[in-house]
Amino acid sequence: MQLDLKDYLVVGISSRALFDLEEENKIYEEKGLQEYSEHQIKHENEILKPGAGFQLVKALLRINSLVSSGKKIEVIIMSRNSADTSLRIFNSIEHYGLDITRAALVGGAGIAPYLAAFDTDLFLSANETDVQEAINAGFAAGIICTHPEFPIDPYKEIEQIKIAFDGDAVLFSDESERIYQEQGLEAFLNHEKINARKPLPEGPFAKLLRTLSFLQNEFPKDKVPIRTALVTARNAPAHERVIRTLREWNVRIDEAFFLGGLEKSKVLEAFGAHIFFDDQPAHVDPASKHVPAARVPYKTGSSLNGTPGGC
Repeated sequence: MQLDLKDYLVVGISSRALFDLEEENKIYEEKGLQEYSEHQIKHENEILKPGAGFQLVKALLRINSLVSSGKKIEVIIMSRNSADTSLRIFNSIEHYGLDITRAALVGGAGIAPYLAAFDTDLFLSANETDVQEAINAGFAAGIICTHPEFPIDPYKEIEQIKIAFDGDAVLFSDESERIYQEQGLEAFLNHEKINARKPLPEGPFAKLLRTLSFLQNEFPKDKVPIRTALVTARNAPAHERVIRTLREWNVRIDEAFFLGGLEKSKVLEAFGAHIFFDDQPAHVDPASKHVPAARVPYKTGSSLNGTPGGC
């Protein structure tokens, strides 16, 4: 019987998001593909250090051992590496005991065409082009910050994985964000107050939140290995529409922070996020100094694309 990945939470992650490959990426950018390939083959028996997405992946894979009804999460390496340069990646995966057995190694081609083939729910990469194409194709995807300033312990056991989301342009569409950017705060607040009982349209991460909520319901309330948080710059009176939208979606969100423009980093550190998704570099870049963070780009052609990207 063939495996159907539609029954799984499928996370596609690039090798550079999973492991620290910044030195190797520098070789690629400065000296080209040939030098990069030779370096990887020469050092293929040297174990890579964990990257910004490592603990997220390790914690997600641990959930499979806790589900009585069988495996629920599949992590797939999705990399522009060729098969010939991938042995170092697989040797490192084996070294750390990660249950990752599948890969899409596209030899320099784009990743986005293969996301549907693997029923991908979330794609994490340090390659902005790949993430942009994934977002354009309707997938939840983030450009992960690859320069963590906090320690990453590859052997630390994480009892509960914590995932934090921004609201507008991430869980929800960018409709309200556009009003704020184009017309200002007062117009935004008036719009949200008038539409408080009208659910917000879905954003690129709405389906992922639903999937996580479904997984949470597989466990007793006191033993749920996933905890989610909404960390948004909204405040009252713009909070009501968010709460009613989540209620309409019938999804679980464990913690919510309506910060009204306050710095998000301290809240995210206190929450202990293993990943934070936000659309704005002004939030992602400072957060990445405290917790793993990924920027969610706007679709190509969006009027919001004037802000320079971070990570």
